[in-house]
Amino acid sequence: MQYTKLGRSGLDISPLCIGCMGFGEASRGWPAWSVDDGASRSLIKHAIDAGINFFDTANMYSNGSSEEFVGKALKDFIHRDAVVIATKLAAPTRNGPNALGLSRKAILTEVEGSLRRLGTDYIDLYQIHRRDQLTPWEETLETLHDIVKAGKVRYLGASSMKGWEFSKALHLQQRNGWTRFISMQNNYNLLAREEEHEMLPLCADEGVQAIIYSPLSRGRLARPWGQNSARAEAEAHAMKLNIATEASDKKIIDTVTEIAKERRVSMAQIGLAWLRSKSVVAAPIVGALKTQHIDDAVASLSITLTKEEIANLEEPYTPRFDGQSVSDPAFLARSTEAVTGFKASIL
Repeated sequence: MQYTKLGRSGLDISPLCIGCMGFGEASRGWPAWSVDDGASRSLIKHAIDAGINFFDTANMYSNGSSEEFVGKALKDFIHRDAVVIATKLAAPTRNGPNALGLSRKAILTEVEGSLRRLGTDYIDLYQIHRRDQLTPWEETLETLHDIVKAGKVRYLGASSMKGWEFSKALHLQQRNGWTRFISMQNNYNLLAREEEHEMLPLCADEGVQAIIYSPLSRGRLARPWGQNSARAEAEAHAMKLNIATEASDKKIIDTVTEIAKERRVSMAQIGLAWLRSKSVVAAPIVGALKTQHIDDAVASLSITLTKEEIANLEEPYTPRFDGQSVSDPAFLARSTEAVTGFKASIL
């Protein structure tokens, strides 16, 4: 495994990140398809043995149990200084007021909760899961800077917002001497390329790198057209968003299928190799529920697509919409599932 620096920081990461959303107690909240502690440990160990040192979770995944599973496993399998633990905040992990968002009160509460669940003294990459539209940027950004200076967090990252919002945040951080974001975690894959318009050029210009969630579009790029994954069936609401672009999606997936057959590799490897062709991408976040998912991701590192293959993969794409903030209905719905009894009306 060859490691790389994340953005303009000195942080060494593997060019693959293990997404830990699927690790946790399903009975404690979203997602319903998460795997238990034993299965999680085996997958984490398999990833570490492959040289992967980058793991991403969030406070909301299985209402905190994902962080618990990840923290215990990493402590058993790898030296703390060799691993990069990334987690996120914004969604609630409890009921009531001040549980949601990025206020000073919420941030100071949630960072302590994540540290406790992860069983660590510090978080390597602390990311805001979504932009909080109801809290001033200045309050959020200064508080994030404070927890870095307090030694609780090493680096800061952001996720899923408009380009102008991220630009404003970076400007405020620079103007006030606050710790800057070094990464942007966003949705980007062959079936979702809207980030190419503003966010990714902004990141490239500012020296921020992207950490890609859903790099295979919930598994759609990992199997021929018409075949569904267990996750896709469990999240049927998300699949409805693709109806308007079905024709172009089919062409793209068919092209991935053809190239994979020609190269005698899996479709997942082609989808991940395409992301590697983009210099602004630091690492895809691989949602590994099977060891094969990890093996495919590692194998993709040895694939370099030709310019012709890249052009063929990109040509059928048609615009579509995908974006969320902390006040978006889809994000609130998932947050509500994560915390039983949470009332969205507190907004």
